[in-house]
Amino acid sequence: MKARPRAAVLVSGGGSTAVNLIEKDRAGTLGVSIALVVSHRSDIGAVDRCRSAGVDVAVVDGPPCDASSDRLDAILREHKIDLVLLGGYLRRFRVGEWHGRVLNIHPALLPSFGGKGMYGDRVHDAVLGAGEPVTGCTVHLVDDEYDHGPMLLQRRVTVEPGDTVATLGARVRDAERTAYPEAVALWLSQRESLACTRRA
Repeated sequence: MKARPRAAVLVSGGGSTAVNLIEKDRAGTLGVSIALVVSHRSDIGAVDRCRSAGVDVAVVDGPPCDASSDRLDAILREHKIDLVLLGGYLRRFRVGEWHGRVLNIHPALLPSFGGKGMYGDRVHDAVLGAGEPVTGCTVHLVDDEYDHGPMLLQRRVTVEPGDTVATLGARVRDAERTAYPEAVALWLSQRESLACTRRA
């Protein structure tokens, strides 16, 4: 049986995205194998949660700089990673050699409510403050700009009367749990189509 591509999830917080992807992998519904989780801090919930799930975890700490990016690249190469999945990763990822192989999920309908400093509850607060009737999540290929790059898919979430940051955030996270695996499947199908075209 053909081995599944190997994926790494990069995290900065509680690890809910990583855990969701690990669960989908274990259920055989993800299409890639979560081989590694990387954090830039050792004192966050994701580290313990992912280690408890039996996944290798690497910590690349220190200030964001070329040296940190070099160490991260080396770890990804060492683990033979095919696909990088950003799961609430709050540092700019140096795409470089990983071009076309990095996905990010953002808790809004990009290009709205994206960019540097727009993450998590800050996004939901901005959506509510703007009086938007609809929000959602976006999965896109990563380039060298924050929350930028070709979109793979979006999922819409209605903003309900009386919504708070907490209630809206919970529904967006529900959408993210299905959207990210679907986007991984799209990436895989596009990769296979490109490979077939090259062989033809």
